[in-house]
Amino acid sequence: MLPDLNLLRVFQALLAERSVTRAGARLGLSQSAVSHALARLRHALDDELFVRGPAGMQPTARALDVGARIQGALDQLQSALTPADFDPSTTDRQFSLATGAYAAAVVGPPLVSQLAELAPNAELAIGDRYADLADVLDTRQADFAIASVVAAPQRFACEPLLTEALTWVVSAGSPLAQRKRVDLEALAATPHIVIGRPPFGPARDGRRGVVMRSSWEDPDAFEMALASRGLSRRVAVIVPDSYSALAVASRSQMATLIPRRLALAVAGSRGLKLIDPPYESPPAEISLLYLRERLQEPPINWLRQLLRAVADDL
Repeated sequence: MLPDLNLLRVFQALLAERSVTRAGARLGLSQSAVSHALARLRHALDDELFVRGPAGMQPTARALDVGARIQGALDQLQSALTPADFDPSTTDRQFSLATGAYAAAVVGPPLVSQLAELAPNAELAIGDRYADLADVLDTRQADFAIASVVAAPQRFACEPLLTEALTWVVSAGSPLAQRKRVDLEALAATPHIVIGRPPFGPARDGRRGVVMRSSWEDPDAFEMALASRGLSRRVAVIVPDSYSALAVASRSQMATLIPRRLALAVAGSRGLKLIDPPYESPPAEISLLYLRERLQEPPINWLRQLLRAVADDL
């Protein structure tokens, strides 16, 4: 026997919230009502579906597979009931974007400004969910992701959004900042702050097959330049994101490599100096990632066009 539509709504809320309490609050149901619905779903689908863990209710493989299909069906139903002439000026929809510190700081402000003008009643949720990016998109926890994507399965559209030059950043009071010209030897002699976790090759979301750039570092270009001069570098600190790297750089004599737009946005307020790489440094390609099938939803298609317009202005 197939579960009814209300049970499917509970299932999707649990998949998004990973919590019985939060799922209930999202749907306006009591915790006991959600628990009862989950028990019925487990019986109907013959699977545990969600297992309690340190980070909340974790979906099983079966739940993730079923969730993507259910959400697709629910989206089609919603699309059929939604007027084709979507009006952003009156919508109160919540749009969601999965991204990291870079896009939140560079794309976020002009996107928020445009939404305030064009869709004043809409809500924008920006979250850093790289660890399970494909899962977040498959289960509609996010409408779009902005990331440096190397490869993605066919169900995703992966469009070039921005091309970003990289720059080294140091404290304005550091010895490197006092030099009129920074050469490769001086840069190699300066301790480095690295974003991400070594090795710095592509990072794969093993469950869903999305391959992403795991760091702003380009080890091939930099290491080859160092090797050609018989030089080596010293990584002093490894941090999880760009803002952590900038905070460490501002209070040390270390250097870090980050996207130029982000560096320009914060350099003045943090007392930082930008230094162009003294070697051939390839740019980073930033992509817009989303489920192809979702473009049939008028609000999603509208937000995609707005994101592209914002990126073009940058």
